[in-house]
Amino acid sequence: MTYPSSFRRKVLSVREKEGLTMAQVAARFCVGVASVPRWVKNPEPKLTRHKPATKMDRDALARDVLEHPDAYHYERARRLGVSEKGIGHALPRRGITYKKNAKASAPMRRRAASVPDIH
Repeated sequence: MTYPSSFRRKVLSVREKEGLTMAQVAARFCVGVASVPRWVKNPEPKLTRHKPATKMDRDALARDVLEHPDAYHYERARRLGVSEKGIGHALPRRGITYKKNAKASAPMRRRAASVPDIH
């Protein structure tokens, strides 16, 4: 949660006036202990997030799903050179979902991948 700069300045001014520690100020205003020192350095909230580019090529992931629809995460991870957990996070982010065939009996069910168009 991003606190407005007016609230941040109020917290810092109370800290200055009453000579409280950062932990005491955090407890009094019910904010995180790590937030107060961050606000001392820069009281203005960040408006943008500078997230570095991910290692995984999203189009390569979609192509891999089309070529190998029944592959496990560890197999995809090995082919794309990323972690299994990264595959698990990237599939839903890319909009790739798996649907079970409800018409078949449980042991005979196949999973079909639903892949949005690659641009």
